[in-house]
Amino acid sequence: MDSSAEPDIDMAADNTESPEGLKDVKRDQQALRPRVIYSVQDIPPLYLCLILGFQHYVTAVSGIISTPLMLRDHFCMDDDDVGVSELIGTILFVSGLATLLQSTIGIRLPIVQGSTITFVVPTLAIMSQPQWKCPYTEARKTYGQSVNFTDIGLPPVGSEGHREIWQSRVREIQGAIIIASIFQVVIGFFGIMTYAIKFIGPLSIIPIITLTGISLFPVGSKMSSGQWWIAVMTMLLITIFSQYMKDFKVWTFSCTADGCKRSGLNVFGLFPILLSMIISTIICSILTATNVLPDDKEKWGYLARTDTSLDVLSKSKWVNFPYPGQWGTPTISTVGVFGMLSGVLAAMVESVGDYFACARLSGAPPPPLHAVNRGIFIEGICCVLTGAWGSGNGTTSFSENIGVIGLTKVGSRRVVQIGGLMMLILGCFGKFAALFLIIPKPVLGGTFMVTFAMVTAVGLSNMQYIDLNSSRNLFVVGVPIFFGLSLSQWIAQNDSIKTGNTTVDQLFTVLLSTGMFVGGILGFILDNTVPGTDEERGLKTWRQNLSDKGEASDLEERKVYDLPFIGNHIRRVNCLKYLPISPTFVVNETGVTNKALVGNTNQAFDGKYDTTHL
Repeated sequence: MDSSAEPDIDMAADNTESPEGLKDVKRDQQALRPRVIYSVQDIPPLYLCLILGFQHYVTAVSGIISTPLMLRDHFCMDDDDVGVSELIGTILFVSGLATLLQSTIGIRLPIVQGSTITFVVPTLAIMSQPQWKCPYTEARKTYGQSVNFTDIGLPPVGSEGHREIWQSRVREIQGAIIIASIFQVVIGFFGIMTYAIKFIGPLSIIPIITLTGISLFPVGSKMSSGQWWIAVMTMLLITIFSQYMKDFKVWTFSCTADGCKRSGLNVFGLFPILLSMIISTIICSILTATNVLPDDKEKWGYLARTDTSLDVLSKSKWVNFPYPGQWGTPTISTVGVFGMLSGVLAAMVESVGDYFACARLSGAPPPPLHAVNRGIFIEGICCVLTGAWGSGNGTTSFSENIGVIGLTKVGSRRVVQIGGLMMLILGCFGKFAALFLIIPKPVLGGTFMVTFAMVTAVGLSNMQYIDLNSSRNLFVVGVPIFFGLSLSQWIAQNDSIKTGNTTVDQLFTVLLSTGMFVGGILGFILDNTVPGTDEERGLKTWRQNLSDKGEASDLEERKVYDLPFIGNHIRRVNCLKYLPISPTFVVNETGVTNKALVGNTNQAFDGKYDTTHL
């Protein structure tokens, strides 16, 4: 290979000291970015903002509502569908609030926030503790599905006594999320991620995300088991729409005085999950009306009926405004907080990658470190608020909606803000949230089979950056995944940790029964201790991919990430250059520079361009 071809990027970097060099870097970066119809700071017409904002809403909603539907049994909600609808309304409300905050004063990219699976895994581990075992679930196991709870001394489902049982579990998760998320707030505010990111590469990420998806297979399996044929049909529909018909367009025609124009909308590629859930639910409704599905709770297939929760529509309130502490004062336990920290750490690492992907697809320059720090900071604030409201989960960036930006070529911040506003408003309408409870569990189970599989595949996709011919890498990938899955399953099924201290026993049980925590920690340790080059470990390629091979060096471009109204004022306060979330932030030359995030291929990403004499 001709070595003279290698220094191209480095030569550009060396020229960034001169105005001509900066112009060359800027021109190269603009060429790398995808062309968009509307970029971040553009504002489409109002009608288009509303349509595109609603599209973001419907894309996110299936993922957002899946969390409370997934956790209802673990929270001991049983058949309290009104309570579940209130939880759905709450999570829609806080997801909208988090989206508005993140896109306005956080990373300031068109990035949707919503519930995350990374918080579900530690939640399941916490709720598996003996003190949180659900008496209603245990009673059904003992006496059958038709058990009369009042006969065995339990409050009727939906009564105040029963609501207190499930609300106490939600309050435990609330407290864990609030305290654990304060840790994220601190990391973002003090820019700790700037220093930590150089130790985190694809081999650290693979076990975390992969085990997140694998650990959830019992949830999808349990829901699908209510009627496997319906679950398989849902999976088949999602597969057809998302893989075989993803490029199929539905054509529409609009006529004006100048003539008629044809335009196409990639409906199946944009909404494969939503369409599949709607079609499967309609089929279940037909099978229910014709009594093909049994109406006996004890018979297999009953859970596929659509009339099992119809009364929730009449019982739910028209307007139900969620508010902090609506379930009571959150409770805090050491076990819960440390268990939830694993979810917080996984969400932070995932979000950093989402920020750069969103910037690239929306036509924005790669985010500077101060914007990344501020994004993590605001995401932590949003999780604290989510915990205070009591959605049973935290919030993080939604990769699905970043994909929508790539498909529509519309990266306008205003569009996502309108989508967030829709989530916030519709979350206040109780009957709207109750509509989602008509969806049969096997339909949700089939959906989870695909979505959880995609989470697992996303984790494995990071293997593209590493050298798979290296036995060192195969060891670092395989051992954490297998050991994390094996140990977590064994700990969850056996009460085997006996240190003599109940709190310590519960703490280690929760942490070690969380597969992504065990695998993630082991993967991180092995990747940073087993000898290997940066190229072999995939660090160089991975960091270049995150940075999109360049940083905006033009101040006007960088203002994409400035805070509204006060951006210019911040630049005039010299002492703020030491604040990691300030646009004038300087990284100490003796510490980690901005180049640590992207490798040594581009000095245009150096911290000195953050401070500017500006």
